[in-house]
Amino acid sequence: MAENKVTETTTVETNETVQHEKGFWDKFSKPIIYVGSAIIILIGAWYGYKKFIVEPKEREGNEMIFAAESIFDKMSTTGFNKDSVNIVINGGNVEGQTVTGVLKVINNFGSTAAGDRAKYIAGASYLHIKEFDKAVKYLSDFDGNGATQIQSKAYIMLGHAYAEQKKTADALSAYKKAASVNDKDEFFAADALLIAAAYAGATGNNKESISLYEEVKSKYPSNIAVQNGDVDKNLARLGVVK
Repeated sequence: MAENKVTETTTVETNETVQHEKGFWDKFSKPIIYVGSAIIILIGAWYGYKKFIVEPKEREGNEMIFAAESIFDKMSTTGFNKDSVNIVINGGNVEGQTVTGVLKVINNFGSTAAGDRAKYIAGASYLHIKEFDKAVKYLSDFDGNGATQIQSKAYIMLGHAYAEQKKTADALSAYKKAASVNDKDEFFAADALLIAAAYAGATGNNKESISLYEEVKSKYPSNIAVQNGDVDKNLARLGVVK
């Protein structure tokens, strides 16, 4: 999870004599020592907080989400069904094993990495069972913490949820965000742009669709959709022939 970092910088500049500097130190040494000690105490408290509060919560969160995450991973390859999705979201029993639902993980460990994974799983699961409001809620709150491909997937799913709600501008914005998470990732960024371009065209925004297809051609010339002519075909359908 994201960590709040507080940096305090005190800069004292002087062109006065050494005596002046000595006088300054004599006058302010106690406050400086006090502030310096306070910072050391705060740093010590932060490390204590991490060691005794954050790290144990991360471990507990990982343990709590393990069963639900395993079921979700399996569904991702074999297919989603409503009963299994319900267990992943709300918890239950599978073959004698107690499964803690991801909503409980979010409620108890929402500020941990496990809590973020739970938000991703909840959003994806709600999307699959067509509860789009809830999918938007959890996917919007998800933070990939630098895992750009997962973040890109989350934005694409968020776009799908918005699209199902007929929120055209929000859907297009989410698809474009998916492409911008890491525009050097030729697979995910290009794929997201292609989705955005297709969606813009399907919703009557031809100008935006053309712009996005041309962006794919310009930035990702080795992409298979560019190489096999699909992008040019779509541009031709939109009236652009080169």
